[in-house]
Amino acid sequence: MEKEKLLSQKKPTYAINNNLEAYLKKYNRLSKLSVFYDDLLRFSGSVSVFDKNDVDTLWVSVYYNEFERREIDENLKQVYSILHSDGNQDIIEFLSIDAIDYCTFGNSKPFRVKIRNILNDNYSHFYVKKADASRVYGLELEHIFSPHRINFLVFQNTLIEEHIVGIPGDTFIKDFLPDLSAQAQAQIAKEFVKFNERCQLRLLGDMRSYNYVVVPTHDFDHVKYTVRAIDFDQQCFEGNLKVYQPQFFKENFPIMNIINDRLDLSSVFQYQKEERSIFAKRFLNTHKRTERLLECIKEDHISTPEKIIQLKNDLYSFSYLSKFKKCETMGEILETGFNFIKKNYQHHKEESGY
Repeated sequence: MEKEKLLSQKKPTYAINNNLEAYLKKYNRLSKLSVFYDDLLRFSGSVSVFDKNDVDTLWVSVYYNEFERREIDENLKQVYSILHSDGNQDIIEFLSIDAIDYCTFGNSKPFRVKIRNILNDNYSHFYVKKADASRVYGLELEHIFSPHRINFLVFQNTLIEEHIVGIPGDTFIKDFLPDLSAQAQAQIAKEFVKFNERCQLRLLGDMRSYNYVVVPTHDFDHVKYTVRAIDFDQQCFEGNLKVYQPQFFKENFPIMNIINDRLDLSSVFQYQKEERSIFAKRFLNTHKRTERLLECIKEDHISTPEKIIQLKNDLYSFSYLSKFKKCETMGEILETGFNFIKKNYQHHKEESGY
């Protein structure tokens, strides 16, 4: 399925409103920062960044005049300390900003900051982006409903995100997937089915292979793989239901072929049911936080009327749940789906006697 048939040409940036700001403050996502996204745009020049095979990464390494670079470096160290150690000043003198890269493609055009501990040469990354309500909702929903926690901060028009470690999906498919054993292929097939289900349930779109990472973990005598989203720009925006199902993007077809080869239909259904059950448990265990977040999304405008109509009709055709047809916002669509999953989980639990 070609990109143009699934996605709009460009998604607009949606401002963070007062309701969402209050939510972020309550859950410690709001923090006063000393540097803004627009500050990093004042670079004097740039050079292209190439990977180890001399292929252009479409990132550029930017540089600033001497006075601005000193100020920006100090402010970025402060941001790192707030993100990872609640603003502890003791660590700042041991930090060095080794590189600031700028992404030249995509909606968000982020800056990637490489920061190093000069005592031991360990380094990590974080990102500076424009604060977009869609992306913030996506990050929060990932934090609540995925197996993974997400660390980010917002201040006015700036979003700071921690780096998510893993092998980019497109690299994994090209360089690792063909050489996996049959057992490893079956395991990655299982994880992708569950990942596909999570994205559909919480309406996270555009999970083409370069928008997620594969994380290998060594466990006794084998390697276990998990799949993590790394781009949350397309949260609750598009109207086409297939946008929220990674299986329909052509970049993921090699994994879909393995799913067809390694998993029978009953196994696929089993893994889907497992993921819905885990999703329902997370919903119940985070009820107050999730309800507050859903209230923000319901009252926000993060899509167009045409896309809302298309998506609720697609979901009705997919599930035959008439409540979808009554939804008027993306938040109401999301809430209807969540409540449906929760109700089914509670029903099956009652039937089983637990």
